[in-house]
Amino acid sequence: MKNRPRSPLRSGYAIFCLTVFQGTMPACYEGDFSLAFATELEAQREIADNQLIRIQQFLDGERDFDDAIVTDEFVLPVNVWPDGCISVQGGRVFGRQQ
Repeated sequence: MKNRPRSPLRSGYAIFCLTVFQGTMPACYEGDFSLAFATELEAQREIADNQLIRIQQFLDGERDFDDAIVTDEFVLPVNVWPDGCISVQGGRVFGRQQ
């Protein structure tokens, strides 16, 4: 990314999932950018809330049981940059959702 400042705007936490072809990727977006939470607990609660929605969908007959109870989401600490990008330890940067 061009003209990236030397330090991020803030630290945060983002929800990720492991994909077959791209490896670890952000799982939650707000608009075109990865959603970063202020605390790890907030991110964990988002995963739990999503899990509750999937379980309710199972109870309503909209989703299979195995799909409802399994989650591949996890939380990682991130740096949030002024341009909305996030980066993880090791330096991988995630920008706009394609």
